[in-house]
Order: sequence, then structure tokens, then C-alpha cells
Amino acid sequence: GMALRPWRGPTGFPLKGAISTQSDGKTFEQLRQECLKKKKLFEDPDFPACDASLYYSQSVPLNFEWKRPGELCKDPQFIVDGADRTDICQGALGDCWLLAAIASLTLHKETFARVVPLDQGFDHSYAGIFHFQFWQHNRWLDVVVDDRLPTVRNRLVLVHSASSNEFWSALLEKAYAKLNGSYESLKGGSTLEAMEDFTGGVGETYETKSAPADLFNILKKAHDRGSMMGCSIDITSSAESEAQTTTGLVKGHAYSITGIEEVKYRGGTVRLIRIRNPWGQVEWNGPWSDNAKEWGIIDSSEKKRILLNSMDDGEFWMEFEDFKANYDKVEICNLTPDALTDDTKHKWEVNVFEGNWIRGSTAGGCRNFIDTFWTNPQFKLTLKETDDHRDHCSVIIALMQKNRRALRKEGFDLETIGFAIYEAPDDVDHLGKDFFRYNGSKARSKTYINVREISERFNLPPGNYLLVPTTFQAHQEADFLIRVFSEKEAEAMYAKVHLSESPPMPSLPKDETAEEKGLRRLFEKISGSDLLIIKYEYFLLSFSFPSGKEIKFDGVSLNTCHSIINLMDADNSGQLEFQEFKVFWEKMKKWIVLFLSFDTDRSGKMSTYELRLALKAAGERLQGTVDGKKVFLNLLVRERRDLYHLPDGRRANKHLWHGCEGSLMMPRAQQSTMAGSWAPVMCWVVFNTRCMKTDDDS
Repeated sequence: GMALRPWRGPTGFPLKGAISTQSDGKTFEQLRQECLKKKKLFEDPDFPACDASLYYSQSVPLNFEWKRPGELCKDPQFIVDGADRTDICQGALGDCWLLAAIASLTLHKETFARVVPLDQGFDHSYAGIFHFQFWQHNRWLDVVVDDRLPTVRNRLVLVHSASSNEFWSALLEKAYAKLNGSYESLKGGSTLEAMEDFTGGVGETYETKSAPADLFNILKKAHDRGSMMGCSIDITSSAESEAQTTTGLVKGHAYSITGIEEVKYRGGTVRLIRIRNPWGQVEWNGPWSDNAKEWGIIDSSEKKRILLNSMDDGEFWMEFEDFKANYDKVEICNLTPDALTDDTKHKWEVNVFEGNWIRGSTAGGCRNFIDTFWTNPQFKLTLKETDDHRDHCSVIIALMQKNRRALRKEGFDLETIGFAIYEAPDDVDHLGKDFFRYNGSKARSKTYINVREISERFNLPPGNYLLVPTTFQAHQEADFLIRVFSEKEAEAMYAKVHLSESPPMPSLPKDETAEEKGLRRLFEKISGSDLLIIKYEYFLLSFSFPSGKEIKFDGVSLNTCHSIINLMDADNSGQLEFQEFKVFWEKMKKWIVLFLSFDTDRSGKMSTYELRLALKAAGERLQGTVDGKKVFLNLLVRERRDLYHLPDGRRANKHLWHGCEGSLMMPRAQQSTMAGSWAPVMCWVVFNTRCMKTDDDS
């Protein structure tokens, strides 16, 4: 369902400590102390040293052996001489996006210490157990791993350090693989994804070919503020993936941005950018590369300053214009939502929502699908105050789909997502189709794209807005999280759908009309001399209803008849007398008209979207999963209670009404004949299963 979780703070860092993810609920320290007491090295039952932890789609291609660092070298260390970007060398797994983020992480010591706690190592406290902390869906999680690592011939084959006895980077990769289900789940991704998981920060993406004119200043400001940055070169086909160009750059490969500088050169100023290849080798070979002639021309002190922290390990400098010409995308993860085009630092307010798109219910797709778009989750946003010294409100919307990487093993991948923002009428709840048909969006995401998170920055005037997150195609299921950042405090809530007032009671009979007299004759014909309808006679009644093309109907089952009698039986006799039958008949007529009115495609069946409209018109509105039988049961029980003026408590004492999967338990007096079986309450017009479409998983 939907949840609103207000949260305050300048970044994604939590107000409390990280949450243990171990299945037994034990913390890292508890597990370590247990192992030390037993003098036994930790073996993680949640992520065992087996093939399934490596690959889920194929058999393991190499003859891996799981070994602990002490089996690979004589003096294993967690971190040697401080963590730096030389500690991350890519192995056989295609997770360069992750490694580029880890390289950026090493540049920010405070952030690094949060992700890689320093309370562990191979000293007296070593017990074969390590832990790391990641931000996931607005929470910090503490992930525990044992130190058995995949090797081939006593060498690490995945992430490893340039120092053969340093293991923090390999263990960090293992913890991230555990978080996502397997090592194979880490194949392919966006650097921004891992950067956000390391910081809880706010992502921004720039296309270098269409970037703002001041992109260099944006990157410099991001670097100065401690933002993490990455870049990549687009590919036009899968064949180009990780293909090396003549300039030494690699297409479809994630790089880290590790430095921004301006230097005096030949009487002018040259803007330089430092890039790192997580492979630890293969570098740019053009101007300002490691041995380029340009370094011999600039002032020696300037050269010494710039090259002081440079390393011959896949890291290189480029002129910024060459960078824009060769790279296509820049990804920035800001530790605060402050705009990189603004010199002022602000305090930001954050609201967080969680929700889901459910097939046949809330997965309405984008605005192209006007008939279902309105069924998407809707969120109300009220902006009351403008930013200081401005006439607008700064808002960042970040929409993230959850757990898609971990779901790969089940055949799922990233959905194509986006969102739209509408000016909303005052005091609105969930808006219907007509609103979106006749009103355009005030703002929206630039595109729909299959990334984990899409974020945009907007300047909006104060007012009431409606945020609608969607998948591009209708009927696509996923869970999502929305973060709304605003410079001033904003009111945000899920646009709930409420039950309307109870429908009016049917009018009491006075003098019988011609229709009522006809109804009485039908009742006497079916009921027999006792003038009471029991379930078997009601079964005969089902064949008295006319059938035609308007409604697909093959009759009513015995159990359905029993349920209807049970529902309308006001005196709890297990039978219907004429007055009770007449009330049911009046309702039946309304339901028939309702069905015909909202069966818009004239199929004689009702989809879940048509059902939502029909039930709304009947006085019931849906939220979340469409459990039609349960909703209809609630509607009928409410009408029945109102009709006979019985309070909830009094009726509950006479019957065992159980809304279980949209079903109804028989009253105790009748359990002997039905053996306590569950009888779904299904009106022949709407809920006979033959009246429901199945093409949208209703």
C-alpha cells in the first residue's frame, strides 16, 4: 500500500543508526562476539559460499574456490596506508559502474567511514566477519558478510586492490552483492545508483552535448562541495560495449571524475578535468595525457601542484573541451540538494512517499493511456512560501523504483518510469479521468527512462499540486519511493480515496405497483406454498433472469445463491420472505443499470478499471489492490445494515461476517448444512467469475 514517511535532515543520513539486515536479527557486534567466544570463523547463512551467490542465470563459468584472506596471503589487512582509488581494480564481473562509485567514495573520508566502518580488521578482533552500511529507500542498512571470497588459483578474480594483502574493496563488493541477491545482479548499471546508496544523496545527470554553458563551473562546485561524480560514453549497439577507441577511451564504461582544475598555459587559462578508469589501466592518449607535451610547457610549480596526487593507475587529465567532445554523460550525486548553479547553501526539507503500481489496479501507465492514467497513485503537494528573495519555490522530485536489481533472478528488470505534476483544485482527493483529459501538466520529467531513479529540479509558484508517478506502459508492476525536496517546508500527502456516504435506503413499499405485483407472482411461482425462498429455489430463480448480449451470464451457482440469501436475510432465518426478496430485486435492478452504464466497451464483461468506476458510482472507491469481491461484500453489508437500521455491534453479534479474500462465512446456524465452507458473495450481474475479464489480470 501507500505510506507517507515525513523525514527531516540535510542529506540522506538517518537520525538513528543503521538497521541490521541479518535474518536472525543479530547485529554485527553480536555475531562477532559469538564467533570469538566459540573460537570459530563466521560463515554467513544468508549469503553462503556457493554458486547461487555468484550466478543465478547460468552455471558458474570458472572453477571458483571460496577462500579467506588468510589463505591467500600471509599478512592480510583490511586497509593498507589509507583507502584510495588505487585499491579498486575491476575483475571478471561487469560492475564498473559500482567501482567508479567506490573510487569516488575514497575521495570523501567522512562518507567513506560511514559506508566502510573502521571498527573491523584482521587484528585480535578478527572472527571472519565484516560489515558495511548502505542507504536503501530512505533507510541505512548494516550488511554483514563473511570473508570467504571467490578465487581462481589463489587469486581474487573480482574486485581487488593493487596491494595483494588489502581486502576492504573485495569485501565491500561482496556486501553490495549480498544486498542485491548475487554477484551477477551487479552486472551493468548506473554509477549514480551506487553513489546514492553510499550517501543517500540527490542525483543529477547532464548530457555533455546539450549541457548548460557553465557545465565546468557546475562540476567544479560539485567537486568543492564533496559531490561524487562519474561519466561515461554512450554506445549505439551492444557490440560497442567496453570497446576501446583510438584515443584510449572505452565506450559503455563507467569512469570516475576525481579532479577539476584551471591552469595557466601559453598566456591563457586552460580548464582541465581528471578522470579515472576503474580497470586501473587503459588511459586517454590525447592532449594533457600522462606523457603529453603540454606538461612541459606550463610552469613547473603549477605542474607540481596539479600532479601531486595524480597516479599512474588508469587516471589521467583531459582538457575540458576534449572531455565534452568524447564523453556523453555526467552523473553527479550531491550530498545536499543545493543547486550547483547557486552559490548559496540552503536548508532543505524532505518528504518521502512509498507506493506501488499494481497490474489491473494502480498501474495506469503514462498520459498516453488516458483511460487508465488516472488510476495511478496520486500525491498532493502544497507549496506555501516562496524561496528567500525569490518569487518561486524550488522543488526537486526524485522517483525511484525499488528492488529491481534483486528481482533480476525472477526475470524482472528496470521499468521505464517518469512523473507529471498538475495544478490541483483546492481540497481535492484522488482525481478522475476527466480532470486529466482536460488539464495539461504544469511540469513533468524530461523523459521516461529505464533507470533506477529519475530526478528533476523545478521552480514552481506557490499553490496546490498533484504529483502522479507512472510507468510508461500500463499494467507494469513495481514498487517505488518518491523524495520531494523543497527549500521551504511543504505539505505533502498521499491523495487518499475515501468511502463516500452510504447510499440512500430504498423506499419502503406502500401500495403495490404493477411491477411489484408481477414480482410477487414470480416470487410465489419460485417459492412454492410456503412463500419462502431457500437456496435450492433461488438456484431455479437464476434461470428466470433474461440473458442476452449485454451481459455475459451462464447462471448462478448454488453457493452463490446461498450467499445472496444469507446477505439479504434480515431475520436470520436462513430463508427469504417476499419483503426481503423485494429489497434484493430493487438492488439487482440498480446493479444491472450500473453494469450496463460502465461496461464501456460493450463486451458484456467488466475489467477492473471499469469496475473501479462502477463501484465509485455506487458509493465505494478503491485504493490499492482491486479485490472486487471484498469491496462488493463491504458495499452490500453496509447497505444491508443501513436498510434495517441495525448498529454495527448488534449485527455482528448475530452473524460471523469475515471479509477474508472477499469471502463470507456462513452464520453459525447454517454451518451444519454448509460444513463451514467459504461462499464468495457474487452478484450474478457483476461478480459471477464469468463476468470478469482476465486480459488485465483482474
